[in-house]
Amino acid sequence: MPNRSLSRWCLAACLALSAGLLHAQDAAKPADAPAAAAPGGIRSANIFEIAPDADKDPGYASQTNAERRQVQPGNNAPMWRDVGKGVTGYSSLPVTQAPEAGNLIQPFVQYPGSALTNAGEAWRQVRNHWLIPYGGSLLFIVLLSMAIFYKAKGPLGGHVPDTGRKIERFTPLERAAHWTNAGAFVALAISGIVMAFGKFFLLPVIGTTLFGWLTYALKNVHNFVGPLFAVSLLIVIITFVKDNIANKADFVWLSKAGGMLSDHEVPSHRFNAGEKGMFWWGVTIPGIIVVASGLVLNKLVPGLLYLRGDMQIAHMIHLAAAVFMMAILMGHIYMGTVGVKGAYGAMKTGYVDEGWAKEHHELWYDDIKAGKIPAQRSHVADDAKVPPAAAAKA
Repeated sequence: MPNRSLSRWCLAACLALSAGLLHAQDAAKPADAPAAAAPGGIRSANIFEIAPDADKDPGYASQTNAERRQVQPGNNAPMWRDVGKGVTGYSSLPVTQAPEAGNLIQPFVQYPGSALTNAGEAWRQVRNHWLIPYGGSLLFIVLLSMAIFYKAKGPLGGHVPDTGRKIERFTPLERAAHWTNAGAFVALAISGIVMAFGKFFLLPVIGTTLFGWLTYALKNVHNFVGPLFAVSLLIVIITFVKDNIANKADFVWLSKAGGMLSDHEVPSHRFNAGEKGMFWWGVTIPGIIVVASGLVLNKLVPGLLYLRGDMQIAHMIHLAAAVFMMAILMGHIYMGTVGVKGAYGAMKTGYVDEGWAKEHHELWYDDIKAGKIPAQRSHVADDAKVPPAAAAKA
């Protein structure tokens, strides 16, 4: 303790001595001593001190940059005001290579759901305030609804016993087109969800470094799988369109909600109205929109200049259509796996039992029994490749 007190006393004495010396030096200076000049002799200029009354001119606010330079040199406010308005200046770069080289800030627009502001900020508002929160909520609500429905109803079907006789529901070509398109869609959906929503549920778990590498890898997966999805989508549409045209039985099916709330399904042809609606509104229409907007985002459409505004609009359309498509196809995946007994096996092997066909697609089954549709539609080189019952019916 004595040593600590001594140290404090010495420190206080040194501070007092320093203060006294400084005071003595200040007292020794002449009262009117001039202030030392700034190093180098250069002093910055305040543009408002150069011509303090320039803003009194009635046309001050509408002056061009050249006119402002005459009254307030260095005041480039008119130029930056034009930049903020999105005015395009001169650039010597060719338009084909740099179509917006003379434009620093985009002009003002107002997208649905945004304020009247520059296009970049308007796009950000639509994406962050509408597409991301409401799109994520839609996917979560669909997932929750399927879980509740499965808990309440369980798998549908199974009320008609199997007969042991098989019917070919999907040919090898149909199954190949379906699984190729389905695999591409799953890859695009997972990579898109991580890129759009990953920072909310994945970034806090794995950290910024791993999340950055993951999103970079998935972005490349998204880009390279996209063309595969586009080609397989076209094949799927051509392959299945003939059996997805609406008919009278579909309106009866819709009026009774397909019998999903009862123990007996409403008779339908090869595909019921729900499956046809999924084909058109869950695959074909949103799929075409997603592919078209994706081609723009990847700069694969010839003849476009790919302006920032065009890319922003394409992105909003792409995200909205993709989320809608994922929401619809989540229901399709549910019904094709755990939602309906035997549905997954139909697409896996291509065949269903006659009992399954009679229960779920009675009108299609009746046409097969009447000989209007063959029970075996694909051509095989060896009957051993076909389930015996189906070969007997063929």
